Amino acid sequence: MQPILEIRGLTKTYKGGFTALKGVDLSINKGEIFALLGPNGAGKTTLIGAVCGLVRPTSGTIHVFGEDMGRHWRRLRAKVGLVPQELATDMFEPVLRSVNHSRGLFGLPPKPELIEETLRALSLWEKRDDQIRTLSGGMKRRVLIAKALAHEPELLFLDEPTAGVDVELRRDMWKQIAVLRERGTTVILTTHYIEEAEEMADRVGIIRKGEILMVDEKAAMMERLGRTEALITLAAPLTEVPEAVSAYPVSLIEDGKVLCYRGGGGEGSSAGTAEVAELTKALTRAGIDYTSIDIHESSLEDIFVNLLEGPDAPAQGEAA
Repeated sequence: MQPILEIRGLTKTYKGGFTALKGVDLSINKGEIFALLGPNGAGKTTLIGAVCGLVRPTSGTIHVFGEDMGRHWRRLRAKVGLVPQELATDMFEPVLRSVNHSRGLFGLPPKPELIEETLRALSLWEKRDDQIRTLSGGMKRRVLIAKALAHEPELLFLDEPTAGVDVELRRDMWKQIAVLRERGTTVILTTHYIEEAEEMADRVGIIRKGEILMVDEKAAMMERLGRTEALITLAAPLTEVPEAVSAYPVSLIEDGKVLCYRGGGGEGSSAGTAEVAELTKALTRAGIDYTSIDIHESSLEDIFVNLLEGPDAPAQGEAA
C-alpha cells in the first residue's frame, strides 16, 4: 500500500547557516496516528511547515497522496489540515464565522451540519457567536482545531495541540482524534505529553537536532528498547553482591538492604522479567532470603529520554 505521506532526503537550512532538518526520511501510512517526539528545537515544527507549504525546503522531496507536493501544492494542500502551536487567527471574528471562513478558503461549499457537529464535539457550540478574543486560552485552542477540521482533511497535523491547555480540553481533543481515526483520517502529532503518544499513537518517531533517530511501532519500540528494573528487598543487608548472582546485572543499594536489577535492554521487557525470575531462584538456592520484589518496566518516556541522552542513539533508518 502506498504511503499517504512520503518524505525523502528533506533538508532545511536557514539564512545564517542553521540547519533545522538534515536529510529526513519518513513514510506515513493511511489511517494511522503517528507521534513525532523531540525536544524544543529538534525540527518538529519545521518538518510540519515543509509538508504544509509554510516552509520551503532546501532539498529533498515530499509526496502526499502519491503526488509531488512541490508541484501540486495548491490542490494537495486542500487535503491537509494543520493545528499550529501559535494562536494566529482573527480575534475579532465570531467563532462560527471564522470556522466557516476556513472551509471557504479551500473553495468548499457551506456544510452547516458538519460545522455544528465539530463545534459541539469541541464544546464550542454555545460560544459560536462570541468573538474569539473574548475566549479563554483553552477555548481559543479549540477554535484552531475546529478551523483545521472544517475542510475535512484526509491528513491532519497537530503541532503541540494540548500544550498549556486544561485537562478537559485534552480529553475532548483525544475523543475527537478517536472519531477521526474511525473516519480514516491520518493524524500526525507532535507532543510534549509522552503519555498521550503512548496511549494514542500507532507508531512513534523520535527526532533530535533535525535527524530522525528512530521510527517504529510503539509496542515494538517498547519491547526492543525497554528495560526491566527490579528492586529486591533483602531480609538481611549484604556487604557485597553474592557470587551466586554476580553474573546478573545487579548492584546493592540502600546500604546493602536492596538488590537492584537493571536488565532486559535490547531484548525486550519480557526477557528482563524472565531473568528476574531466574535471579530470585538463584537467591533462594544460595540461601539468601528477601521480603519483597518491586518490578518496573520502561515507559515510552524512559525510552525517549534514554535515546536523547544516550551517546549511542540509533541512526536514522535502523528501526524504520
